[in-house]
Amino acid sequence: MVVLRSALFAVCVARRGALWAIATWSRGIVWGLRVIVGLRVEMRGRQHRPSGPALVASKHQGELDGIAPFVLLDDPCFVLKRELMRLPILGWYAARSRMIPVNREGGSKAVKALSAAARDRLTEARQIVIFPEGTRQLPGAAPDYKSGVSALYRDMDAPCVPLATNSGLFWPPRGLLRYPGVCVYEFLEPIPPGLKRADFMRQLEERIETASTALAAEGRR
Repeated sequence: MVVLRSALFAVCVARRGALWAIATWSRGIVWGLRVIVGLRVEMRGRQHRPSGPALVASKHQGELDGIAPFVLLDDPCFVLKRELMRLPILGWYAARSRMIPVNREGGSKAVKALSAAARDRLTEARQIVIFPEGTRQLPGAAPDYKSGVSALYRDMDAPCVPLATNSGLFWPPRGLLRYPGVCVYEFLEPIPPGLKRADFMRQLEERIETASTALAAEGRR
């Protein structure tokens, strides 16, 4: 019955309503982590936090990275693998809130479709959230930034805000345990539009990795 009600709500509500439901659920998760686990989520770099249309390139270390942006941002729009859109409840809400599915095996055709969808979402003044490495990486793992983020940066012609975190220390990508502490999400200085691909990728990786490494060291103390 709960699943049915959730499905009907997702089908019937407009985008804003679906996003409100996701954000409310996300705040509940963050609250539960603080009360039950002793894990507090902290936002830093508020002066760099985008409130209008922007590309947000986030470090991805654990499951919390798919939840926290709904608490941190006004109108986030995730780039996510299309398989997630087929899941019950999650997929329905993702579709109603106009998230952007991507076929990771689709090559240049998929990149063009991704860019077109992102430009469309920018007209709604949304923050496009992408994980440049495409998958979760343990803290300290060698970075593996993919070219998709550079295509978005080029085609969107919008500032890119790097987002660093140490979330993998407290909610690892594998395993069931959650750990107490302070999980930090830090918005970094935006990268202005118009840079060449190599310069953009270098700046993005340097900023995210430097800040995430520092946050991990802080979290281990």
